Amino acid sequence: MTISQETDYRLSAEELARFERDGFIGPIKIFEPEEMTERWKSIRRQLPDRSLAIYPDDALSSGTNISNYDRHLDVDLLSEHIMNRRIVDRVASILGPDVLCWRTEFFPKYPGDEGTDWHQAATFANASKKPQIMWPAEDSEIPFGGTITVWTAFTDSTKENGCLQLMPGTHREMNYDESKAMDYDPEAINSREKEGVKRGFFGYDYRQLQKDPNWKPDESQAFPLVMKRGECVIFWSTLMHASLPHTGSRKDYRMGFAARYVPTKVKIYPDTDQVAEYGGGITLDNYGAVLVSGEDTYGINTIATYSRRGYAFTPRRW
Repeated sequence: MTISQETDYRLSAEELARFERDGFIGPIKIFEPEEMTERWKSIRRQLPDRSLAIYPDDALSSGTNISNYDRHLDVDLLSEHIMNRRIVDRVASILGPDVLCWRTEFFPKYPGDEGTDWHQAATFANASKKPQIMWPAEDSEIPFGGTITVWTAFTDSTKENGCLQLMPGTHREMNYDESKAMDYDPEAINSREKEGVKRGFFGYDYRQLQKDPNWKPDESQAFPLVMKRGECVIFWSTLMHASLPHTGSRKDYRMGFAARYVPTKVKIYPDTDQVAEYGGGITLDNYGAVLVSGEDTYGINTIATYSRRGYAFTPRRW
């Protein structure tokens, strides 16, 4: 059964207060489990066809997350997902009426995969070494930036197959300096333990960005966020978050899909035409952010406009 999108799903005053305090809200049902299963089956069938993908096939050579960025720009069900009212209304109640989706990513976890390091992201320069989003300098309400991430469980997300972990209330203080450099080492994937847990960051070690090299995350503040397929969590990217390793059945895997949102006043990929990270690179020649709510009165970003023929791109003007 498809859940109707005719309702207003904006967060209530109480929910907004809780979000401001904790830095996240969820789990929230977006699809019934059975519908999510069918949607994911359809999406999986379409993903191998990259004929309309905006990044060239050589991005696949990195073998990491960079190759699955922004498939909402060529897979209709993913495009529909990022504009789902159950998501967008809630995000707009946090960020304001004028909202862009600037990136999507798949986050698979297969049997034996390591957990993800504890991390925060404000500018997303952590791996690329260049800020990927930039808030206006005068925006005092957002002291160091960040994006709203909507992480949807396309399959059940359990402690055994590597669900997210969150530390409530940690979104207002950055423990990491994204201007520092991390060393990329693909051999490190699935080979390191940290505090007794197998963790990594897609070939990087996020501890290299710590402001204080002797600081350690207080894992007593953390909890595992178990979600059913079709549920999502909405959180500030500056919230301390991680994931558990996959220790479950060989037949079980976890698939998460993250959509990232910012107000239209935020500059996306400032002063760059390509992204280089995780041992690979992508050109932004065909990239555009998607306006999912309100209007874009700033004109500072490349905008992707959807039609029956697919997405067309309006170049930025700054």
